[in-house]
Amino acid sequence: MALVATAALITQTGAAVAVGLFGEVGALGAVFLRLALAAAVLCVVVRPSPSIVTRANMGVVLGFGVALGAMNMLIYQAIARLPLGVAVTIELLGPLLLSVVISRRPAWAVWALLALAGVVLLSGAGPGTGAPDPAGVLFALAAAGMWALYIMMSRQAGRSFEGIRGLALAMVIGAVLAAPFGIGSGGAALLHPRVLLVGLAVALMSSAVPYALELLALRRLPAETFSILVSLAPAVAALVGWVILGQAMGPVEVGGMALVIVASVGAVRSGRPPAASRPPLG
Repeated sequence: MALVATAALITQTGAAVAVGLFGEVGALGAVFLRLALAAAVLCVVVRPSPSIVTRANMGVVLGFGVALGAMNMLIYQAIARLPLGVAVTIELLGPLLLSVVISRRPAWAVWALLALAGVVLLSGAGPGTGAPDPAGVLFALAAAGMWALYIMMSRQAGRSFEGIRGLALAMVIGAVLAAPFGIGSGGAALLHPRVLLVGLAVALMSSAVPYALELLALRRLPAETFSILVSLAPAVAALVGWVILGQAMGPVEVGGMALVIVASVGAVRSGRPPAASRPPLG
């Protein structure tokens, strides 16, 4: 359990650190750096050969990479407009709805409605905060959809490629997808040594380190327990957002986040959760 908690804390801290780059390279520039440097690290470690991509699995790796790249670009656009905890909570709807649909049990409607109520609260006005940016909410919802697609494609990639070679190739595709947006946003500032150093730190905190910790955790914990612990990511994100970014949440937002977490845990316990419910880039 400590491994999962540590992975979540490192991942959300990486997202908070990435926010510091938004003023210099924009949200899209930051996510491009994150994907490109994470892809470089994974390729050095795994060394996937292009020859492992065949006609049979090309669609899988392309779909995996597009889902990964789009998911990260969308959630960074959401984080640029919403508190970290709110953005991550809305994004959790992706794996939550996927879990309840896969379960095919009557209880799924209860959890879906509970999650919907939570999002309604998060999308409303909190005490003293005003209504959240509508564009930020839409970006987070789109990221949720991409997260669900990411989970489905990661399963296919796990069957098609050995180890994490499929992930390494998908990361490269995601970086290529984000490149024109990131370069257009960040320009020459992307090559500044300090920006590169912070980008590398974000890539390590948001991919390599938490992914390794979660692999160790999956070997020791039942899939259900692991998924429930991952469902607590919004709470971790809210804590990190408050401590590092000074993003306090009002009672309404906290209540909405709690409803989504309860719905996620309930869906996991009543269905068959995906084994890898959180993307390595958060």
